[in-house]
Amino acid sequence: MKPQPFAVTPDAHGRALNVVGEKITVLAPNTATQGYEVFLQQGEEGCGPPPHCHDWDESFYITRGTIDIGYDDQVITATPGTFVHVPAGTMHHFRFGAGGGEMISVTSQGGMASRLFTRIDEEIPPGPPDIARLLAVASECGVTVAAGDAPHA
Repeated sequence: MKPQPFAVTPDAHGRALNVVGEKITVLAPNTATQGYEVFLQQGEEGCGPPPHCHDWDESFYITRGTIDIGYDDQVITATPGTFVHVPAGTMHHFRFGAGGGEMISVTSQGGMASRLFTRIDEEIPPGPPDIARLLAVASECGVTVAAGDAPHA
């Protein structure tokens, strides 16, 4: 099926998903684009995923606050206007800075991020996460978490 043009207005997109304390709004799932995905990600100070990798590219554009983003052996403090690209298979992580932050993220074709975020929202209740279940959902959605690193809010 050929992708169709579409617009997503603030009053028309779905609710923000709760992904271990981070609020993630799916703006464009791969079912609509027939390829990439786009998300609005918002987090409180200290929130963010542990080091992980997956088989799709991921890019981040910071719109508010500071976000420490790590990949390979470096960590940068990204401020509004910063763009970071992480190729598929690259171990990476991020942590929202003082006062929290916001960013737009985009995944490449073949990504399963919207599936991952939806499943976590549905299966992992707020509060301290069930780490074993969280790691199982991540694995089922093509995400590998670095050994010894547990997800946290």
